[in-house]
Amino acid sequence: MYRSLALVCFALLGYACQPATSIEEAGEITRLDRPDASILRGVHVPAGKSYFYTSGLVAPVLNAEAEPGSPERYGDTYTQSIGILKRIQETLAEEDYSLEDVIFLRVYMAPDADGEIDWQAWFKAYGEFFNNTENPNKVARSTVGVYALANPDLRIEIEAVAAK
Repeated sequence: MYRSLALVCFALLGYACQPATSIEEAGEITRLDRPDASILRGVHVPAGKSYFYTSGLVAPVLNAEAEPGSPERYGDTYTQSIGILKRIQETLAEEDYSLEDVIFLRVYMAPDADGEIDWQAWFKAYGEFFNNTENPNKVARSTVGVYALANPDLRIEIEAVAAK
């Protein structure tokens, strides 16, 4: 009986160690879509792909002469979001990646002067860089509301992960 059980276990182990499925064999990055959403459910990156991670990037200063704390210094949430996404694009290009290679974004958002987080401003900016005719790729994404960022003038900080 134990010998039969051992043979079954070895047979199952052999089955479990079979070569990868056709998607994995092809080495394709698989994006688990949510057709009704602007973001993905998840992403599978098979072995052999390279990754690139950015640090949390923030918006560039628009007007260094503007009063600290004023929206003129860095802009509103939408303007900051656009500035950061352009910085991500430039950072990726330095290592021969593009926005089409981005698979994940982690976004931290802080309230504006009125105490509210401008979610719609971020969603609008995202749509100008992802899930559109120029770049149809969606990404897996987390968007988190926080009390504040390290610089009180900033409304948003974004980390990106790219793979190819």
